[in-house]
Amino acid sequence: MQLNHYNTSFKKQSFPITLVCDNVTNAPNIGSLFRIADAFGTEKLILCGRNIVLGRKIAKTSRATEKMVTYEIKDSAENVVKDFLDNDYQIIALEITDSSIPITEFNFSKEKPICLIIGDENFGISEAILNMAHAVIHINMFGQNSSMNVVQACNIALYEITKQLKA
Repeated sequence: MQLNHYNTSFKKQSFPITLVCDNVTNAPNIGSLFRIADAFGTEKLILCGRNIVLGRKIAKTSRATEKMVTYEIKDSAENVVKDFLDNDYQIIALEITDSSIPITEFNFSKEKPICLIIGDENFGISEAILNMAHAVIHINMFGQNSSMNVVQACNIALYEITKQLKA
């Protein structure tokens, strides 16, 4: 028998992870980020940028999780990350760079909460924020393309992080 959200045996759990979105503005992506933030039990979703508008287009992909996930909308991701630095978070950027570490080789600390930063659909995470990160991690890819959709990458990252934090 196929299970649904009424009859699964998944144990509700939350993790000390705040997802910071550096200028992710595509409505379906934002809706999907709400849904995945809920699915992986993140503490909070912070949407950063000047053109963030919640509405029907987000609700289509969020499946009402915007009503359950704690979130904020801020103008500047850089200022948000600075606040997390001041509050002793692990600042982890999900981006492919010349010095990024494969996510499967990175050990997430259980001692400090995590600020996971994902970037703009077209331009990624800003250089200023990358420079603030304690670590920059990437997902190994084996095809022709050198990038994947920000939501898909976030799904993989949250899966790996929560897997390590649960262990």
